[in-house]
Amino acid sequence: MSQTQGKKALTRAGLWRWRRNPLRRGSDLVEAWVLLAAWVLALVGGALVGMVAASAANRTFDRQRAERQEVTATVVQNTRRAVDTEGAASGSGTGDDLSWVTVRWKARDGAEHMGRTQAAPNTRPGTHITVWTDRHGLLAAQPLEPAEAQVEAALLGTMATAFTGGAVWLSAYGVRKRLERRRMAQWDEEWERIDTRWGRKTG
Repeated sequence: MSQTQGKKALTRAGLWRWRRNPLRRGSDLVEAWVLLAAWVLALVGGALVGMVAASAANRTFDRQRAERQEVTATVVQNTRRAVDTEGAASGSGTGDDLSWVTVRWKARDGAEHMGRTQAAPNTRPGTHITVWTDRHGLLAAQPLEPAEAQVEAALLGTMATAFTGGAVWLSAYGVRKRLERRRMAQWDEEWERIDTRWGRKTG
């Protein structure tokens, strides 16, 4: 069989549910519509969800860059070496070699705050370090740079697209399995009727 003939055969095999024929059941047509809807929702819906997620992430990152600011804080106490630095507000140190310190700073409205952030292990009380604060004057993580925010938003959009497509196809798979069980049950009923008729004829 040539490549062209093979493609035609696959096309006929995929479209037979849409054509009128004595072997087509109602469940076959339902399955065809389910597959078509799954393709449309997975491709179009997934793309839309991904774009919305990426746009929302970009707006969040833009708002963080607009609201957060650097302020100078004074170290009050150097408590202990940090074990896990993820999610903490940035101090003057970098990498894993950081320790928790208690700092004091003033917000935009002049109110004085105290909190804990991370700095180099040898940071002494009285040392001035730079920290990031949010619009309420509380410690916050350093906002992403525009280029980093674009990459992060793209990753979030891609994940949202993949999740949406996977959810759609998982739902379609569940519907197909139910239709298949129903189809097999119908086949069993018809074979039982045929066996009964044959039994009557031979009897």
